[in-house]
Amino acid sequence: MLTFSNILAGFNAIANPEVIIALLIGVVGGMVIGALPGFSAVMGVSILIPLTYGMSPTAALSMLTALYTSAIYGGSISGILCHAPGTNASAASAIDGFELTKQGRGMEAIGVSTVASTIGGVTSAIAMLLIAPTLGAFSLKFSVLEYFLLSVFGLTVMGSLAGESFVKGMFSGVLGLLLGCVGLDAITGVPRMTFGSINLEDGINFVPALIGLFSISQVMTLAWDVYHGKTGSVIQDEENLKHSRVLPQWSEFKTLIPNITRSSIIGTIVGIVPAAGAGVSSWLCLSTAKKFSKTPEKFGHGAMEGVASSEAGNNAATGGALIPLITLGIPGSGVTAILLGALIMYGLTPGASMFTKYSTTTYGVMVSFLLANILMGVIGLFIARYVAKISTIKIGYLGSMIVALSVLGTFAIRNNIFDVVIMLGFGLFGFIMKKCGFAAPPMVLGMVLSGICENNWRRAYMLANARGGFIKYVMGRPIALVLTALIVLSLFSPVFSKLFSKKKGS
Repeated sequence: MLTFSNILAGFNAIANPEVIIALLIGVVGGMVIGALPGFSAVMGVSILIPLTYGMSPTAALSMLTALYTSAIYGGSISGILCHAPGTNASAASAIDGFELTKQGRGMEAIGVSTVASTIGGVTSAIAMLLIAPTLGAFSLKFSVLEYFLLSVFGLTVMGSLAGESFVKGMFSGVLGLLLGCVGLDAITGVPRMTFGSINLEDGINFVPALIGLFSISQVMTLAWDVYHGKTGSVIQDEENLKHSRVLPQWSEFKTLIPNITRSSIIGTIVGIVPAAGAGVSSWLCLSTAKKFSKTPEKFGHGAMEGVASSEAGNNAATGGALIPLITLGIPGSGVTAILLGALIMYGLTPGASMFTKYSTTTYGVMVSFLLANILMGVIGLFIARYVAKISTIKIGYLGSMIVALSVLGTFAIRNNIFDVVIMLGFGLFGFIMKKCGFAAPPMVLGMVLSGICENNWRRAYMLANARGGFIKYVMGRPIALVLTALIVLSLFSPVFSKLFSKKKGS
């Protein structure tokens, strides 16, 4: 259990110039890397690890974890202002965020994103300090069946992301699931839908597809609108920006607090579950916010609730993902997989020893993660007015910058020109989808969850056959039953809502 002496030891561990400087580098560097399309948190941590040689374990891990959380937040900056999310975890925020920017409220959206991200990160940091060992042990109870059901629960979000046409939205989601199956079968090794191309045997890389669907397609849309005289030369008027607020009025902001709190809790829990991550958490929190909202029709058209929920959820997942890493050595995301290597590199063994033999370093990193989120919030609010000026750049220049950064970031992932071709192809496809009324978010969610869903289902089915049948296997796992109930509740919640409204009206 956490005691005052643990917290004091944590503060003592970071109370030196090396750790403080490392913390600042991590926060600022993460925000910059996250805001660049294609430069993900995984890439940022990978680049930074060689720079940590010679540093103390506390300073090195503090810098890496600070970069992790601030990069997730940084991705929302370009997503909100330019509809070019820097990370896949920020794709959900770009939907309502960019609509708010077009309405002249880009700076307010950045402010809400900053506060929500900070609260989400702080919530997960407190959870990590208070209940890390308990929650870490709980994640061990998840088997392939629970991972499958969790991914199915994520797929139920598709309906709320479908946009104006439910049928078109579901078609987009199913297409995303299909595209996620491209490549070598994970179990049999048989090529699927590769059309003889060796480049597709690894599957469609998600990051280039995401950049294409959101960044390149948006540049095409802006160019199309300018050509047809439907918009001005800039996204947001500079004169209007001068009189904009960093945060909405208190009367509006206080309505977001329950939403941010709920999303922070959900995000922390989702982050603890391995293979879920900040991307799944942001979509799940966005869907939940829409279901609880009194004005769900505003979502997708500039709802501040949409920005607040997704940003609180994705940053809360960062601290959640660190819990099973520290307590059990189980990485809950791509970044924590790299951080596991960093722990081993410094001679730290995840598990009970992290809270006994290496307790000073462990609590030092936990406290520094808490401070990193607070520092991220302070810096984010301070620079909001300046970064919002990006949306006042002429569309011709801005579009060229987005395309250049997208190509650079995509190529840098694997030094593979084929990824750039994939990005451009998905950009054109995303533009056509938008013109035909198909929503891109369900496709993104389908691609994210496709592999998790399929692989865990097949493994669960094989385990069930070896243990007396699928029904018997499911009935013997209480967590699976709870997840099944949540899936049913999520699927039929619109029906229950209508029945409740009719009953209330009568």
